[in-house]
Amino acid sequence: MAAELTAHELIAKHRPTLDQALEAIRTRAYWSPHPEHPKAYGENGSLDAAAGKAAFDALLGTRVDLGQPGTDDWVGGEVSPYGIELGVTYPHADIDTLLPAMRAGQRAWREAGAEIRAVVCVEILKRISDRTHEFAHAVMHTSGQAFMMAFQAGGPHAQDRGLEAVAYAYVEQVRTPDTAEWSKPQGKRDPLALTKQFTPVPRGIGLVIGCNTFPTWNGYPGLFASLATGNAVLVKPHPRAVLPLALTVQVAREVLDEAGFDPNLVALAAERPGEGIAKTLAGRPEIRIIDYTGSTEFGDWLEANARQAQVYTEKAGVNTVLVDSTSDYKGMLSNLAFSLSLYSGQMCTTPQNFLIPRDGIRTDEGPRTFDEVVAGLARAVDGLLGDDARANALLGAIVNPDVKARLEAATGLGEVALASREISNPEFPDAVVRTPVIVKLDGAKPDDEAAYMSECFGPVSFAVAVDSSADAVELLRRTIREKGAMTVGAYTTDEEVERSVQEVCLEEAAQLSLNLTGGVYVNQTAAFSDFHGSGGNPAANAALCDGAFVANRFRVVEVRREV
Repeated sequence: MAAELTAHELIAKHRPTLDQALEAIRTRAYWSPHPEHPKAYGENGSLDAAAGKAAFDALLGTRVDLGQPGTDDWVGGEVSPYGIELGVTYPHADIDTLLPAMRAGQRAWREAGAEIRAVVCVEILKRISDRTHEFAHAVMHTSGQAFMMAFQAGGPHAQDRGLEAVAYAYVEQVRTPDTAEWSKPQGKRDPLALTKQFTPVPRGIGLVIGCNTFPTWNGYPGLFASLATGNAVLVKPHPRAVLPLALTVQVAREVLDEAGFDPNLVALAAERPGEGIAKTLAGRPEIRIIDYTGSTEFGDWLEANARQAQVYTEKAGVNTVLVDSTSDYKGMLSNLAFSLSLYSGQMCTTPQNFLIPRDGIRTDEGPRTFDEVVAGLARAVDGLLGDDARANALLGAIVNPDVKARLEAATGLGEVALASREISNPEFPDAVVRTPVIVKLDGAKPDDEAAYMSECFGPVSFAVAVDSSADAVELLRRTIREKGAMTVGAYTTDEEVERSVQEVCLEEAAQLSLNLTGGVYVNQTAAFSDFHGSGGNPAANAALCDGAFVANRFRVVEVRREV
């Protein structure tokens, strides 16, 4: 078909946004083109709250036909953590048919150049942004996030991360000029003269293996980094969270088609129950890039076995907060209580271990013993979640039975400082909603170490008594080195302790937040400014987002000609 979106129109429309994104990643200042507030939508083609909810409701029980080649079946089966059967079905692909079709469009996509690819990606993100309310419900009912979190994290924050990846991809591709005139003097003889042409070329097909908890937030960086660098992208969603990524693929295919490119540059690989196609796809020779978020076990398998592909993983770690002293005791407890409660602790950045000297800490309210600090944190969580309506808005729902099982098993690991309680959700009576549990452990006991040195994903945290802040620093170092950490937090008024913690995080490559007591939390990161993960410890081999995340998704091929 003839292109409905010309290159000139796309550049005129989206180059200013791209330039602002480039400036944001250069300065690391706050910026976002995607509004966080639900009331900001409803004009200029975007769906307001009612229209977005209606659009989501209209999807229930339907077939999402993407028009992909090689469709041999229709699959589905998603059940919302809030108890709703979505009833949506998706195309199941014959991979031997789909993968060659995806490769067919790569030449034209490569020849389009970095700028055109970037603005096409921005157009995809713009259309997704216009449907943020619809996507929010899709994320909510596949991940279990409460609506406002699904709206923000699954909408504008995810879109920001996608745009950030596009900006980094553009920077890396234009680092080398398109052409160069080369002349080498030869003394009395004529100089050697060459014309050189440099072309960024894609690696092949990128595979995005989606996760259950943050399908768009974790899926968009890899998707847009690969697409913007010229690669086709096959999206393999988590079987319990297909809808948000299926809608994303649908939008991407529509925009590519309207811009005159092959829509098969982006495709969906949904699977039958228990089929487990991720391993099969990861071993295909056509798959040259893999982006994965999930368990350490499968992430390690990908890194070891998908040898034909460049593999980017975000796996699991043991996130730690060191508590030495504070000048704002109430603010510290309040901040940590929110961090533990948000989305029932089902974030890869939620703190798990609190390392606290057994002799206590110094505070602006006087000294506090280990037991007093832990009891204070428990009261702060109870106070935050004491009202059921507010608790539901913060906790969301438990995403799967494994999280619930870990929560229940945690009570047998040590003395329970804060028991988890069940909360009913009047709007969704089948939702499993639980408050966090806090368990006391002793850092000197080997049996306790087995618990706190293992990731316990979900609303479970351990208050670990250590002999001193110096011992806490060394335990922090060992935890990051052996288990990895997506985030580290520390509270101290002691300059030497602060220097020690910072040095550990620099040496072990872990992202550190110091003395957070206000409205910024250790488990939140801002696109264009914060790095999510570092790629330098066992929790993840990549960071969202830096130059290294995009630069190896393409290579530069040179053609030389004599003048």
